Amino acid sequence: MSISPTMLRVEAIRQIRNPYTLAFTLGMPVAMYLLFGASMGYGSMPAGNGNVKFYVMVSMAAYGTAVAMSSLTSLAATEAKQGWGRQLGMTPLSTTGYATIKLLTAVAFAALAVLLVFAAGILTGAEATDAWRWWAAAGIILGVGLMFGLYGLGVGLFFNSDTAAALASISMTFFAFFGNVFIPLDGVMLDIARFTPLYGFVALSRWPLTEGTLTTGQTDPLWGVVLNVVVWLVIFAVLVAAGVKRSRSRR
Repeated sequence: MSISPTMLRVEAIRQIRNPYTLAFTLGMPVAMYLLFGASMGYGSMPAGNGNVKFYVMVSMAAYGTAVAMSSLTSLAATEAKQGWGRQLGMTPLSTTGYATIKLLTAVAFAALAVLLVFAAGILTGAEATDAWRWWAAAGIILGVGLMFGLYGLGVGLFFNSDTAAALASISMTFFAFFGNVFIPLDGVMLDIARFTPLYGFVALSRWPLTEGTLTTGQTDPLWGVVLNVVVWLVIFAVLVAAGVKRSRSRR
């Protein structure tokens, strides 16, 4: 069996009942948008092809997606290390089906995080000059955000089960602060931010709005943003490979 609808439903309900998931994956991105975007007097000021609220909204939706993908996939890797695969052997569900269910759950929560942040944006006056910019930003966030599923998987395989999920989500918050996501950076800090994993992802998500123009007036070339994404995608894949090797050596 490739996918079990029953397990998919149970997994979704389990995560919804998890206060950690609700707080950090769904609640925090909305709260951060309301704090840094909707409640600020400069939120209605123009920014690129929209306003500042739209800029902050996209940033927080991208952050929420990164947290959802990394934390939920890290849990999947942790369960696999704890011997869940042997339990699967007693059921019709294959290992591929189990992994698919975990991935679908992570994607669903990422999409829900984007939906909630975008809904908050609509209700508080986030604006873009064209409707397609909303759809483009959401599509980039959910499409490119899959890369953080690799990151979560690598963290879950590489570190012990007690700290993997917390490390995955906390590190995303750290990367957001130093990746030009929460607050605009300039000078040396901006130069450093360009090498962090969330920088390229969030900059690409903002592209329909900003077309690469930063709040400081500088411009990021599209190739530079894409290169950041590709490099970190490769790094995450290497982390997964190292995690698999490490988990096998422990057996």
